[in-house]
Amino acid sequence: MKYDHILIRYGELALKGRNRNDFEKKLKQNIQFAISEHSACKVKRTYGRMMIELHEENPEPVIEKLKHVFGISSFSLAMKASNEIEEIKDAALQAFLQHDGKKGTFKVSARRSYKPFPIHSQDLNQYIGGYILRNTEGVTVDVHHPDVEVVVEVREQGTYITCGRVEGAGGLPVGTAGKVALMLSGGIDSPVAGYLAMKRGAELEAVHFHSPPYTNERARKKVEDLTKTLTRFGGRIKLHVVPFTELQKAIHANIPSNYAMTIMRRMMFRITEKIADKQKAKAIVNGESLGQVASQTLESMYTINEVTNMPILRPLVTMDKQEVVEVAEKIGTYSISVLPYEDCCTIFLPPDSVTKPRRDKAGRFEEAFDFEPYIEAAVQNAEILDIGSEEESFEKQMNDLL
Repeated sequence: MKYDHILIRYGELALKGRNRNDFEKKLKQNIQFAISEHSACKVKRTYGRMMIELHEENPEPVIEKLKHVFGISSFSLAMKASNEIEEIKDAALQAFLQHDGKKGTFKVSARRSYKPFPIHSQDLNQYIGGYILRNTEGVTVDVHHPDVEVVVEVREQGTYITCGRVEGAGGLPVGTAGKVALMLSGGIDSPVAGYLAMKRGAELEAVHFHSPPYTNERARKKVEDLTKTLTRFGGRIKLHVVPFTELQKAIHANIPSNYAMTIMRRMMFRITEKIADKQKAKAIVNGESLGQVASQTLESMYTINEVTNMPILRPLVTMDKQEVVEVAEKIGTYSISVLPYEDCCTIFLPPDSVTKPRRDKAGRFEEAFDFEPYIEAAVQNAEILDIGSEEESFEKQMNDLL
């Protein structure tokens, strides 16, 4: 016998009550998407668990992909046996040995979810533990701090034996909390904000402001690569590339320099809201933290927020820069974000940006010039890219060649 399944556990989903079925369905879809290149693997739902039948697939690449799926609390390689005690004992022994259980300590933790099974959990612990002791050398039982815990789950469709577990990404399945529009720059912060929004179940529509020729194609490619990295955690993402050059030039020509950053951010929010409405997104997410730069004071947020009634979610608002960097390194966006290609926020950057802008002043400056045609043109001319994972892109290229 060998490990032939992966047993998936989830934490928060167990608290969802009547919505639990919908959450589990979405989690199953996300798992299937994440491991889609492993066509032999089959995902099945049972009460309180999800199983992946490996069908001779190498489990290691499957395990790596599952680590990034939100909604999974933990998972383990599992060996399936019938609900016959002799087969269960033998499978537990094989699972223990294949988990490098040739020395050290162990304990058996049996759970009888299938109540018609005739042997109670405590008796099952003794039967299996005694069988392992009789068929191994140099191992002992330690019920408090074992080197290996042999977990036996008796379920209606069979018994699953696991040794050890891999921690999952936690959170909620992407797509269960609705859709949000992520304001995605090429910096460190906004990809982390998108990642954290996905962790709470949000599906992303990314919006990037591109200002050629002041921002070049390498800057745009950087944002596409950041989006592609985020797809590892939530599937395909639409990236809306907004042409922002003409609007930025109009701001530079018609707005006092100390309010130019404030007005630019207000224009970005207006455009993002219009795109969000088109895509049926219910909130805007960005990478702002409190007090990092002039546009991120409470007064700036208050003045900039005035232009939209849509909720603005700022997952990083209480985090310092080092905390954000640590998350960016963990999820693989940091090395892309620090590439030296400027985004539109660094263009025409005034040296005297006001840190406490007032709503009434911002409104008066905007009323002196008609920005609406520029806003509409930016929305109408936005390019939409449907971005998948690196594996998907490679597979598509091969299919196109064939």
